[in-house]
Amino acid sequence: MEIVNDQKPSYDPNKKYKWTPEDPFIFSGNEFGVLLNALRAILSTPDAQRVLLADKANEIVENALARAVENGVVKEAEEIEEQSPKNSL
Repeated sequence: MEIVNDQKPSYDPNKKYKWTPEDPFIFSGNEFGVLLNALRAILSTPDAQRVLLADKANEIVENALARAVENGVVKEAEEIEEQSPKNSL
């Protein structure tokens, strides 16, 4: 005898969910407009502009460091064990 469960799953905000990058999420035109306008409002603030600029600057520094490592200018540092005052005698 097979038990059939005809109930649709229901969303519980207290549970964790997963999905793949290919899974579609569909928004109504109204929902899309709210999301778009909210993101535009946040990203147009002076604080957000500073954070975005800082992110670009960080990317530039990381790329420069990567090039310096690849060109042999910067070498990997050896880890130095910190000695406690008890062990330094």
